[in-house]
Amino acid sequence: MTIFTRIINGEIPSYKVAEDERFYAFLDIHPLVKGHTLVIPKLPEPEADYIFDLDDALLGDMMVFAKRVARGIQAATGCKRVGVAVLGMEVNHVHIHLIPLNKESDMLFTNPKLDLPSEEMCVIANSIAEAIDN
Repeated sequence: MTIFTRIINGEIPSYKVAEDERFYAFLDIHPLVKGHTLVIPKLPEPEADYIFDLDDALLGDMMVFAKRVARGIQAATGCKRVGVAVLGMEVNHVHIHLIPLNKESDMLFTNPKLDLPSEEMCVIANSIAEAIDN
């Protein structure tokens, strides 16, 4: 069982920004920038580890869900764009990184990761969630 499955199951806490019956979006706990969010599938293949192994319909729906989350990130953070990255090397569970961008270098995974206090992560997650709902 991956750490992401444990997050979906509520065994590990997360900073949720959006959820439906098939997908879950939450803040990366080691963000490149404030608002860096992960989108993961819940069903029917929660532990598929390579995005291109997903069924075409599930992959398409995941991208539509990610688009909704990205719009919320942009509204909440005021960033110019939201970058999309699919690496899949650090956790063997399909996931999409949504990263607020004001410059291309914001998306360099070699950049130092932020260490934000829990209170700030909660504020960021809530502001994105509210932006998605509006």
